[in-house]
Amino acid sequence: MEESRSGDPCRDMTDVFAVLAKKRVYIETYGCSYNFGDTANLLEVLNHNGSIRVASPAEADVIIINTCTVVGPTERRMLRRLAALREKPLFVTGCMPLVQREAILSVCSPTIIHPDRIRDAYLSVRTVAPGGVGIVQIAQGCLGRCTYCITRRARGPLISFPTEEIREKVQAFVNSGAYEIQLTAQDASAWGRDTGQSLPDLLVDLCSLQGNYRIRVGMMNPKTVSSILGDLLGAFESERLFRFVHLPVQSGSDRILEQMRRGYTVQEFEDVVSAFRRRYPDISIATDFIVGFPGETEKDFSRSLALIGRTKPAKVNVTRYSKRPFTGPFAEKDFPDFVKKDRSRILNAYAEEQYTPLNRPSLGTTVACVVTEKLRPGSVMARTASYQGVVIQRDLPIGVAAEALLKKDRKYFFMGELVA
Repeated sequence: MEESRSGDPCRDMTDVFAVLAKKRVYIETYGCSYNFGDTANLLEVLNHNGSIRVASPAEADVIIINTCTVVGPTERRMLRRLAALREKPLFVTGCMPLVQREAILSVCSPTIIHPDRIRDAYLSVRTVAPGGVGIVQIAQGCLGRCTYCITRRARGPLISFPTEEIREKVQAFVNSGAYEIQLTAQDASAWGRDTGQSLPDLLVDLCSLQGNYRIRVGMMNPKTVSSILGDLLGAFESERLFRFVHLPVQSGSDRILEQMRRGYTVQEFEDVVSAFRRRYPDISIATDFIVGFPGETEKDFSRSLALIGRTKPAKVNVTRYSKRPFTGPFAEKDFPDFVKKDRSRILNAYAEEQYTPLNRPSLGTTVACVVTEKLRPGSVMARTASYQGVVIQRDLPIGVAAEALLKKDRKYFFMGELVA
């Protein structure tokens, strides 16, 4: 293991990137888009140092695992994977070594790369890889203290990154050919709260850049959205922004939201959704729910179902509550797995029932879209202005505008036929 600094066993003194220089490197990344942003930055640093990325562990001199530990099943998967790869020189980064170093050391003896070291090293490189989608981190940490969340302990309090740094990276991605720019943070709507700025300020600034691009704003907490709602609605007037918002509500019960310390009520969440829909009827709303939170009654669960029925999100992500170390409900009685699995299945199925009537009016229509990703040879993903995915089975360049006839509804996207 590397020597620590400032008493933090996960922060390194030695130059880990010099150790990785000119090596064949295999990388696996797990978790959220922020983690994938860390990996993209790390790859640029490695490339700058003459390292080569390879496609399998067998080809590699060293292996890097960018970890996630947001829920128990993911943690167990991480530990199994680390144990399986421990015979090769192994490097570990991401959230897990920040909060569960001893668990990692119980299965392997890796070198830890603190995520802050990746950021520090990247700031001296600042290159980006070509591609249709560019991930731009705008802040780390958050202002919340949700009782179930281990990520807050891993990533710490809110640190908003400077506007000029963000602006420079967005422009670099646009110049390299990216069309979709994904702004990511643990809570995007909290950006600037620690520096006297606000997310709408940032969006207005980024929308003034030159080039062919559109921005997707990442996950926002309804609590921090509420204080900037008017200005945020105004910022979304720009055609540079996808009409898409990701607002995790987590529960349809005020009692459970209070126990989670989310800082808002169900009505306040619905008010935000309604405000966006009044201003932009075509906007896509995505949300998240946690099922099986300690103390969640059948009545609480039914309120989550009812909230989906009222708000009809375009996408619902469902997570089964998982006890995490260092979090508030860790010592509380947990539900049996079968209860959480049943509730997850019911909530998922009910959410999917809402997608068909939401998508039906679009089926058979021709929509304007822009190609953002090459999925495989002969197939691309395009996005409409409201971020609706359209898979077109043609080889088309990133950034090309197209018109597609929506032929098949796949719930989470459409199969489209190129018209023009």
